[in-house]
Amino acid sequence: MGRAVLSQFLILSNSSPRLSSSLSCGGLQSKYLKRPGFIRPAVNGDNGAGFRCCCSVSLSQPAVPETSSSSVRKRIVSGVQPTGAIHLGNYLGAIKNWINLQDLYDTLFFIVDLHAITLPYDTQELSKATRNTAAIYLACGVDTSKASVFVQSHVRAHVELMWLLSSATPIGWLNRMIQFKEKSRKAGDENVGVALLTYPVLMASDILLYQSDFVPVGEDQKQHLELTRELAERINYLYGGRKWKKLGGRGGAIFKVPEPLIPPAGARVMSLSDGLSKMSKSAPSDQSRINLLDPKDEVVRECQDMNWGTFKTLLTDSLVDHLHPIQARYEEIISDSAYLDGVLEEGAVKAAAIADATLNNVYQAMGFLRRRMK
Repeated sequence: MGRAVLSQFLILSNSSPRLSSSLSCGGLQSKYLKRPGFIRPAVNGDNGAGFRCCCSVSLSQPAVPETSSSSVRKRIVSGVQPTGAIHLGNYLGAIKNWINLQDLYDTLFFIVDLHAITLPYDTQELSKATRNTAAIYLACGVDTSKASVFVQSHVRAHVELMWLLSSATPIGWLNRMIQFKEKSRKAGDENVGVALLTYPVLMASDILLYQSDFVPVGEDQKQHLELTRELAERINYLYGGRKWKKLGGRGGAIFKVPEPLIPPAGARVMSLSDGLSKMSKSAPSDQSRINLLDPKDEVVRECQDMNWGTFKTLLTDSLVDHLHPIQARYEEIISDSAYLDGVLEEGAVKAAAIADATLNNVYQAMGFLRRRMK
């Protein structure tokens, strides 16, 4: 357990994301999507949810974007919920990778506050947690001259596109989502809202709105990206091509079909109290994780409490050295409300320009009468 956590921390300190060199998610073929309501039955190798992920990853191929004469960068989107404290697993598994990605891609990083309300939550804390999460993004090294940072709910197109996508999403696809089954079982039927079932459609909206080329995904999100890809193909078939052109559109595909960007091996950081589970913000005990804002004495105590033998000192020193500058920068940012608000406003404006263009295309392709602006 101790060796695994230490090796993850040290390896990821010097690693960069790797890109799938060849992709066949579920052996996806257009013929499956030409029949509305088609649901492919589970076969050997399925993940138990009706979707088979056969993404092949070449760990020897770095994620360097293709260059073109127009020097247009490929685009990546990613986000983290503002629920709970951002911990070491979030940093090593997602945020640290973003720092490398922003130098190579057109990047949009956002706080997915709409996803935070799928289960009961504290309304008094949501706004504060959203600001804190944004400040941590910046403190960890996200550079606003290279990446757009914004709050999901500040771009209304996310919810609008979700509704349009929902009209073409077979309910059977959602019923097979593993995370829905697990979370609804834990929470109980009376505490589960419809949003918990449909939030994979919102996730698809988050991705497709920005015509994303790649999406960084962990093991627990591969199934949702598969759903996003299949929804993109389905909408493209049902409403794109000549059908869209007849309505005055440009024709062709409405959405890009995004591909997964797989983090380096070892990006799954395990719980300090349960070596079989990953480090999680939702775990009831704070002793199961190391939070990015934990003070030095707390980090030292958490490390000393574990039976890591000779690795204790090395791991403790490494963590403290890495966390101290992040915490110092965080305090500077969170104390400057005007600066943080400005960053989020600028990010939302940039994101909305991309999102609104996509949303208008979808409305047109689906046959809506658009409002004429004076």
